[in-house]
Amino acid sequence: MKLKLIARFMWTVVSVVIIVMIINIIAIFSFAIHNDNTKNTIIEKKLEGLGAEDYTRNFSEYIVGNKETISVDNNGKLSLSNNDIWIQILDEKSSEIYSYRKPKGTKESYTPFQLIHEYKYSDEKALSTIFVGEKKIEGRAYSYIIGFPRVKVERQVFTISMNNFVETIRRTIYSILILDVLIALFFAYLFSRRLTRPLSNIINGVLVLSDGNYNLELSEKGIYTVVYRNLNNLSSTLKSNEIERKKLDKMREEWISNMSHDIKTPLVSIKGYAELLSSDDYDLSKEEVKQYSKIIDSKANYIKELVDDLNLTTRLKNKVLKLNKKKVNMVSLVRNAVIDILNDPSNAKVDIDFICEYEDIEAFVDASLIMRTMKNLIYNAIVHNEEGVNIKVSVEKKDNLKIIISDNGKGIRPEELNHIFERYYRGTNTGKGHEGSGLGMAIANDIVKAHDGEIKILSELGRGTEIEIYL
Repeated sequence: MKLKLIARFMWTVVSVVIIVMIINIIAIFSFAIHNDNTKNTIIEKKLEGLGAEDYTRNFSEYIVGNKETISVDNNGKLSLSNNDIWIQILDEKSSEIYSYRKPKGTKESYTPFQLIHEYKYSDEKALSTIFVGEKKIEGRAYSYIIGFPRVKVERQVFTISMNNFVETIRRTIYSILILDVLIALFFAYLFSRRLTRPLSNIINGVLVLSDGNYNLELSEKGIYTVVYRNLNNLSSTLKSNEIERKKLDKMREEWISNMSHDIKTPLVSIKGYAELLSSDDYDLSKEEVKQYSKIIDSKANYIKELVDDLNLTTRLKNKVLKLNKKKVNMVSLVRNAVIDILNDPSNAKVDIDFICEYEDIEAFVDASLIMRTMKNLIYNAIVHNEEGVNIKVSVEKKDNLKIIISDNGKGIRPEELNHIFERYYRGTNTGKGHEGSGLGMAIANDIVKAHDGEIKILSELGRGTEIEIYL
């Protein structure tokens, strides 16, 4: 993946460089063909902006005369003077018949060889670069030499073979292209590495997370700051989830161990009493048979309650439990829950006060599940406190329905409050005689949430606990 990213960026950069280079080559050749490098701003007046050759060619219009006399008009002289240019007009025999501003030592007649030589290699004595033009007057052809200062116009003569020239140009272009491509590849590689390094960090970070290492911490800077921040947040979330998962697994193992013990104990009793009842070695009275049968029935009910709790918490956790909601008088429902608990002989010494200002407060709930919640919470207050604890249960109606269950018992340690509603959790205040699945509080919490309600718990060690339910 990393190599693919680098190759893609390098190819992009190289392509751009090559395209720009081709455009530059075309532009250079076009400029070389179109532009006359002898152009200068040495011409003023009418011929301003022309090159030396164009100036020489167009200067013929300033040469005037007849068969007897040839000269340059005033405009031509002004142009020559302004630009430090001289002129020499020759007849058909290449002899001078007129000159203006001609330097000293300039020849007055030329052989064809001398004229070609002066044109090609410049006049060394006059320090001028000459150009030759032609003017026809009354059927006669006159040649004229225009001399430009060498400091302004200089001619360079190159003699080449076209075959060698084309081959040299071709090799030069290929060499330049290869060199440019190598340079482009080098800089493209440097650029690509710098650009793809953050992506490599991101990819490596994802691989680290996929391997189950959630201690990833990337520096949040650069153009990928948001990506780095999201990866760090993901790492933190996964780490928290992993800690929670391990914690839940530990609690589940403890719960399974406790459940195994809780189920094993009544099963041993059931098995023992069943053997007594079925054995021919013992002559049991009716009272003993009845007593042993009650014990078996009690232990069987206890196992059934454990299994029912497990089934209910699983369905609540997976949100597959369908609520049977109906309009219910919550005052009667909570009062009946208190009465059922007080009617249990084992709770004869329990003190529970029911408080409500109204006789009828209606709510749309699943009556059996809310009844289960009330009993779980009240029963929890009983088993986690000493005998003689005072429990108050009240129902209020303001904006929402509010049920309060409070006691003046032991209270709950601060470190345990966050775990009270967790599945499989058993508080350290649980009485020795208490047998339970550790799911009661979790079930109560899930039932309230299933009704879109909220449950809160406040407690102070040594002063008691208060649970508030909002429906």
